[in-house]
Amino acid sequence: MTKIGFIGMGNMGYAILNGMLVKVSKKDLIFSCRRKEHEAEIKKETGAAAAKDNKACAKEADILFLAVKPQIYESVLKEIAPVLDSKKIIISLAPGITIADLKKKCGEEKRFVRIMPNTPALVKEGMTGFCFDEKEFTEAEIENLTELFSSFGRVKKVDEKFLDVVSLVSGSSPAFVYLFVDALSDAGVKYGLSKKDATEMAAQTVLGCGKMVLETGEHPRVLANKVCSPGGTTIEGVEVLEEAGFGGEIMKACDAVYQKCRSL
Repeated sequence: MTKIGFIGMGNMGYAILNGMLVKVSKKDLIFSCRRKEHEAEIKKETGAAAAKDNKACAKEADILFLAVKPQIYESVLKEIAPVLDSKKIIISLAPGITIADLKKKCGEEKRFVRIMPNTPALVKEGMTGFCFDEKEFTEAEIENLTELFSSFGRVKKVDEKFLDVVSLVSGSSPAFVYLFVDALSDAGVKYGLSKKDATEMAAQTVLGCGKMVLETGEHPRVLANKVCSPGGTTIEGVEVLEEAGFGGEIMKACDAVYQKCRSL
């Protein structure tokens, strides 16, 4: 029986743990976090067991998620290094910290997988990019990891050099999407809808558009053009967005995310 551990129960760690409950028994989950009141909440909400501390969590886990902030990675790795061995699979969620960096801190024989998930994992609609050194893992282990990551959404294997790009495309971008939903909702309120109704309509529209892109395979620009009737209402709004540099501003936001990842 595989024990899955989590060090860190922030938004991302909790989203993954909660998201994988659909496929993983709560009896096979263990976690550690600094705040005891938060620990009690997680235990109540998920049924997962709480470890005494980070070291105890790392010792018990066969697959260990490191879901702490990049700024404290070094101290956490130093704390748990004595109980890590080559049999364990250690999964890093930190942007900008390479597998080579992790091995330097914990030992070359340790096995690491880097992933870049996003918070929609909480509702089983996450997007996770991951990378690893294929020589260090069996085919069965790779299949098991892929299935595990798939329990909370879609998964895509990428070269490690692209993992920071995954961070801007799907890791950080939910924040941009939520702001977009809120802006659409505010527009609805401006013209008389309740905030609740307008938010539901905007959110469902974004959900449906994402599904259209994934299931039709059509280019997003082609799908956008299909909404725009000649001389119609939608093209008027599209023109305003184009003039305001909507696409360019999104690119600038992504540039900022990428540069921050590279500086960590």
